Amino acid sequence: MAVTQPAPVAPPVTHDGILRRQAQRESAARTYARSLPIVPVRARGMTIEGADGRRYLDCLSGAGTLALGHNHPVVLEAIRKVIDSGAPLHVLDLATPVKDAFTTELFATLPRELADDARIQFCGPAGTDAVEAAFKLVRAASGRSGLLAFTGAYHGMTAGALEASGGALDVRVTRLPFPHTYRCPFGAGGERGADIAARWTEYLLDDPKGGVPAPAAMILEPVQGEGGVNPAPDGWLRRMREITRDRSIALIADEVQTGVGRTGAFWAVEHSGVVPDVMVMSKAIGGSLPLAVIVYRSGLDLWQPGAHAGTFRGNQLAMAAGTATLAYVRENGLAERAGTLGARMLARLQALGADHPSIGDVRGRGLMIGIELVDPEAEPLTVTAESGSAPPPDPALAAAVQQECLRRGLIVELGGRHGAVVRLLPPLTLTDEQAVAVVDRLADALSAAERSPDRRTAAGPTR
Repeated sequence: MAVTQPAPVAPPVTHDGILRRQAQRESAARTYARSLPIVPVRARGMTIEGADGRRYLDCLSGAGTLALGHNHPVVLEAIRKVIDSGAPLHVLDLATPVKDAFTTELFATLPRELADDARIQFCGPAGTDAVEAAFKLVRAASGRSGLLAFTGAYHGMTAGALEASGGALDVRVTRLPFPHTYRCPFGAGGERGADIAARWTEYLLDDPKGGVPAPAAMILEPVQGEGGVNPAPDGWLRRMREITRDRSIALIADEVQTGVGRTGAFWAVEHSGVVPDVMVMSKAIGGSLPLAVIVYRSGLDLWQPGAHAGTFRGNQLAMAAGTATLAYVRENGLAERAGTLGARMLARLQALGADHPSIGDVRGRGLMIGIELVDPEAEPLTVTAESGSAPPPDPALAAAVQQECLRRGLIVELGGRHGAVVRLLPPLTLTDEQAVAVVDRLADALSAAERSPDRRTAAGPTR
């Protein structure tokens, strides 16, 4: 007689126990869980409730994925509709009504010059796979292998995407200077610094002894996110478009984090009027579910069937959620709202600098905001025409601020070269009252972190 084994019992939903088991079972590569020791069990809009009963305002938004916040009604309705219809959930790259609706809505949001002559490739469900697809596309179309990328860039964690990112160790791409106002590599800043960066790019590409392999493409972020929330100047972006067009180099815009209204325009390239040859999209386009695509000019569509494939490029639930998200952002003017509210938050955060010399710089675009924290008592690292002296970054203070924010019910992320930039990525559905609460809690957290006598040796968990 067979012995029936008892069914496994799920561990109880306890805050401390779950965190302990996570630390025991999950890899050392985990990131957010280290600096944000919370156990989310419910979420709606901008609010997360943890297993310990505490509530948090979420200014991480799934690293920018949650354009409408958590569990928005239009997203849930779209997902339920697909499930209730009996439609297949997995279809590889077959045509479906759900995919057709998503593509139609996505094309309606694109710059018209691109949308009228566009092709779309559905990729594996992460932005880094879409970056890899973009590289394959331009190399196949041009017959060249070289790539142009920028200091401070972040394009993903797969091999090709890492090579194009600023922290690459095994570099096989040409690295170009990204313009900065606060920490200009040329000591100029502002329009002058951006002009020097553009001139250097032109010179290097045209120098027969510059050592630059013939480039298939240039890839850039209209606002560098992980690099410290550095918006590309509009004039500089237009120069990059001219430089690449004049030399038959494809321009790839990585809109994985900047897209879907985040910066105050539906796509961040629209601020400058630039129309790239390829746009890389992920995060918010899936309405909180995994989805990634590239959209590109039809003239580049020269690769062979199967040149870039993936089992999970037909996620019907993500496409339905994405269609609902794109339409809601477009119909409700959330991009414009992000621009207005983001400017208001930037002004309030910049005003804090009068009382907090540890605030070196506040920058961003729309609801993509960064506060670089510095050690004002240390010897300045750089001096620029725009900003004067720029003290060294203070990552210990930034980590302490992140932990103080968490104690006050505010989730923020860190970024930048040294992890010294406090990043805010609230959902586009952020209310006026929530925006005020975010700045108030952040200001209070900064004051507490500055007063802490041991923050330099006990700044809290690292990523």
